[in-house]
Amino acid sequence: MSASPALLMRLVASGFSIAEKAQAIVQQVMSGGDLGVVEKTGANDLQTKADRLVQLSICSSLARKFPKLTIIGEEDLPFQHVDEDLIESGQSEEVLKYSCPPQYSHIKEDEAGAGAVLGRTIWGVLNLGVFGIQLKEAPEGKHIITTTRSHSSKLVNDCICAMKADEVIRVGGAGNKVIQLIEGKASAYVFASPGCKKWDTCAPEAILHAVSGKLTDIHGNPFQYHKDVKHMNSAGVLATLKNFDYYASRVPDSVKTALVP
Repeated sequence: MSASPALLMRLVASGFSIAEKAQAIVQQVMSGGDLGVVEKTGANDLQTKADRLVQLSICSSLARKFPKLTIIGEEDLPFQHVDEDLIESGQSEEVLKYSCPPQYSHIKEDEAGAGAVLGRTIWGVLNLGVFGIQLKEAPEGKHIITTTRSHSSKLVNDCICAMKADEVIRVGGAGNKVIQLIEGKASAYVFASPGCKKWDTCAPEAILHAVSGKLTDIHGNPFQYHKDVKHMNSAGVLATLKNFDYYASRVPDSVKTALVP
């Protein structure tokens, strides 16, 4: 009898299926027309019915299969008792075809954490690679910056200007910006602002690391994702697939002073 897959691969395989379930939930809410929008803390901090249902589905499905897993979600919602229709118990057999890198084969359930990105289902493991997306590098010698679409500021613009950007791409979502790097549409993700949180960068950073990219705060400090960490990325975000040192060296001292880790 073959050995059971390592915990990490079972977690990724379940996460893949749960993410696909979440996509279906979003599509169902969107097609229904009633987005159920509510204000969480103000007019610029909104929550939709899809946000609520997706988090309940993800957290409850993971908690049921991995009860010792640390799960931190964006929305303040209880997930112990939910409608069974929201539970996804399957796991991707495609993911389970791959062997776990030896250095991660002994990870225990209470040592792991989980997050999910909606849209295309992309998964990756460090030293194994990334699947569901085609890796491509940005044009050589071009400084193409991807940054915030809705939270621009003087700090953000000063930082981009200092990097001598040939082009600026403004899109929403940390995951979307990291995809711009992986697909070669941008050479750096620059966000000189405290606007995003750990659940925004966690899954995208894992994917970027799996293709040898780098994501840090604006000072070059790595992010931590343990259960007691501060949720706000108060010192912004800087990420690249390559040439990280060039962009890090261009961050103005005035920006570093304003954004305290």
